[in-house]
Amino acid sequence: MANRSYLYAADSMPDEAELPKKIRCISEHNWDIPLAHKLMVGRGTTIVPSMIWSPPIGIAADYADGANLLRDLLHAVGKGLEDDAAFAECVARTTAHLEKQQAKYFILETGEIISMEGDDSAASVQRLVSEEIPHNVTKAEAAIAGRNDDWLTSLRADWQSHFASFYSETLYFSFPG
Repeated sequence: MANRSYLYAADSMPDEAELPKKIRCISEHNWDIPLAHKLMVGRGTTIVPSMIWSPPIGIAADYADGANLLRDLLHAVGKGLEDDAAFAECVARTTAHLEKQQAKYFILETGEIISMEGDDSAASVQRLVSEEIPHNVTKAEAAIAGRNDDWLTSLRADWQSHFASFYSETLYFSFPG
């Protein structure tokens, strides 16, 4: 079984007392937290209790702003991949799923990925929230504004690892609706 990052949507954030009432499945990605997941939790980012594991290693963020950031970056990446039917299909599938599953918040579950690092889980999530996610958001904003062409070129060369996650209404860890 692959270790995965899991992305969900909900109209409230999980807290110590309870899970959000309706949790929508967005995406899972094997062996990594892909750039797309990091960008989707890149606006209004906060650490929350995990909905799956016991330590507070979940990451919540604003859904609309994160989805817009990803869409804008996909558009910028796509300008250099006009003839790539697989990329166009990936973008269409991703954006349709995000529109269908939208909520107030994204919730990223990191437990399986950060456990592979062998570090303290809370410290790993804190590093993601305070360093890695903001760094990627800054790079994406620059690329969207036309000031980071080298990074866009590198994303185009390996777009599958950044954007081609498994998007579905049912993930390995799903919640009753």
